[in-house]
Amino acid sequence: MKKLVLLFACGAFLMMGCNRHSNPDNDQPSAQKESAGEPTLVDMTASAQKHVGLVVAPAEVKQLTRYLTVTGTVQPIDSKVAQISPLAQGRILEVHAKVGDRVDAGQTLAIFDNIEAGELLTQELSARADLERMKAQLIPAINQAERSRRLADIGAGSVKDYESSKAEQKEIEANISSQQAVIDGIHQKLRRFGVPDNRASGTLTALKAPFSGVVIKAQASPGDVVDAGRTVFAIANLSHVWVQAEVYEKDLASVHVGQNAFITVDTYPNRSFEGRVAYISDVIDPQTRTARVRCDVANPDLLLKTDMFASIKLPTKFSKRAIAVPSSALQEVGGKNVVFIRRTPTQFEARGVEKGATVGDLTEIVSGLSEGEPVVTQGAFHLKSILAVGSMGDND
Repeated sequence: MKKLVLLFACGAFLMMGCNRHSNPDNDQPSAQKESAGEPTLVDMTASAQKHVGLVVAPAEVKQLTRYLTVTGTVQPIDSKVAQISPLAQGRILEVHAKVGDRVDAGQTLAIFDNIEAGELLTQELSARADLERMKAQLIPAINQAERSRRLADIGAGSVKDYESSKAEQKEIEANISSQQAVIDGIHQKLRRFGVPDNRASGTLTALKAPFSGVVIKAQASPGDVVDAGRTVFAIANLSHVWVQAEVYEKDLASVHVGQNAFITVDTYPNRSFEGRVAYISDVIDPQTRTARVRCDVANPDLLLKTDMFASIKLPTKFSKRAIAVPSSALQEVGGKNVVFIRRTPTQFEARGVEKGATVGDLTEIVSGLSEGEPVVTQGAFHLKSILAVGSMGDND
């Protein structure tokens, strides 16, 4: 069987027109023995290395951090969302904002005819008329009290008449103060409804944005009659957002409040957004066995949009500095893990190493490799294949 494999391999090399012994400049790679042991050296010319895409890089000490990766969505922060609704019943006349619009603090979102404000304006007019009538009654009452006092002083009138006149004056003054308080109360209600003091707009009032943000809900059309308390608009300040994910119960030990979080979205594949874990639910969903985790992420340029899908990387407790190579550099030869070290521009050594943890596409090398040694990081499989063919030939 070994002879058949060897004959097949030799035939393949012959078809490529490669004969290392007959032509020293040929690109034919070969495996060589060291002493009487297994072959550990592989020759490959520069042109052959280029053909198979061989890449060599010095072994480096890297920071290996294992991440928990989960998926989630971008959501507004609850405390940064304003639900805007009228304080009284009315009819929508104009709508100035729609979902997705960016608005400034104090910007008018809609104009509506405030039915209750109209009733209050009627009450105000009636109260003002009563106030003017009371003020008109006060002047003769003051004059009468003063006349009664003078008459009592000269003995032409009784003190009782003076006291009665004075009491009537004070009663009118108290009624005026009370009526003014009623009018002030009506003014306060009208201001809350958005009716200006000059009353130029009558019962038309405006729904305004309480702060700058993005309209995430708009449920109003011209002609709609809305009741007090019904949400017409929702404004979200998206300068900070939540990226919310569901984390499996078995992974919760790797998550804690205050932990760094690195966010990526498909829309910006080359950009990472950094945030922190702000909330971990105390309740496990019995159906999915997950807990809700929210990360607070700065979003000053408003690139993150609500309901975007996001990938969240959370660093775990596993973090260390160690010599590490791309996992593709490791090959298994004879049941051992090996890497190929460049000895000369065209010669490579298969060296046994002890591997440690694998993090992403990097594998820790515990022993057998020193920092700075030139390691084949791409194309190691081709060297392994040559080494295997040489080993079979030597065992024949």
